Amino acid sequence: MTASGATLGIVLLDGSHAHAHFAFSMAAGAAAMDRTVVLFASGAGLEALCLDWSGLADAGHDRVLVDRGVAGLDTLREAALTLEVRLLACEAGLRGGSIEPGRLLEAVEVSGIASFLEAVAGGQIVSF
Repeated sequence: MTASGATLGIVLLDGSHAHAHFAFSMAAGAAAMDRTVVLFASGAGLEALCLDWSGLADAGHDRVLVDRGVAGLDTLREAALTLEVRLLACEAGLRGGSIEPGRLLEAVEVSGIASFLEAVAGGQIVSF
């Protein structure tokens, strides 16, 4: 993908469905605008990178959104992957939360904060 504009780094620390949903909305939206996007999750936010994200707080709210015609988290994650959003899981966060890397989406890279900062050097960073 040819990126236009600065790289967008998204940090997802919160484990709520609302934060994960918005982080993936922003990631997919920016990538659709041809921006390079890197999403780095740690802490409770790692649940959003798991194959089964039902560990997110208020995960059931996704059904409400879908019933109202809003893209659900599965759709947003698929869009982000299709648009080549880079997904990073914090290695220390995985250890601290006793989350096995095998629970993560296949496309997720396990890395440290230094890798994230290097990937978004000179770009914008938002956190959820």
